[in-house]
Amino acid sequence: MSTFGLIQIGLMLLYTASTTSSLCCNHLPFHQRKVVKNSLQLLDKMGRKFPQQCLREKTSFRFPEQVLNPRQEEFVKVAIEEIFQHIFYIFSKNLTLAAWDGTAVEEFQNGLFQQNEQLESCVIKKQTHYSQSKEVHRLKLKKYFQKIDYFLKDKQHTLCAWEISRVEMRRCLQLIDKVIRKLNN
Repeated sequence: MSTFGLIQIGLMLLYTASTTSSLCCNHLPFHQRKVVKNSLQLLDKMGRKFPQQCLREKTSFRFPEQVLNPRQEEFVKVAIEEIFQHIFYIFSKNLTLAAWDGTAVEEFQNGLFQQNEQLESCVIKKQTHYSQSKEVHRLKLKKYFQKIDYFLKDKQHTLCAWEISRVEMRRCLQLIDKVIRKLNN
């Protein structure tokens, strides 16, 4: 085969790959809503009803809702990616005392991981500099998830600490779903 033929094949493969990636990214909001809905169902399936003995331990972590401002779509995509990364990180820790359905936990983690992979390929990573507001949003998210992480450590990953964290992660996913709906309208 000639060099010219190899170049043509290479260009066709490159075009096909970028078109496929572009198509996946174009359908990202639909896919995200599906993943969020599935993740919410898995969170419900993982643990049963919120234990009564955990009600007095409830705490407020105060999710920084401004990071999901639908008027800043690119910021929202980055924030959603980071939220999924943080949730994945928290749910890959010491789950032994949680007494949850192991299969549901694995499915939940796999869904988060796959969603992260999808988001990473679609969110613009080429920018090496962040605007000040992007960095502020990143820090707010980091602080929020650190509070949850410290709470789990402080409570020694008890059943109640995990249940409270599960409820908080459910709230995060519901906020993401709400923002994705707004972005689609």
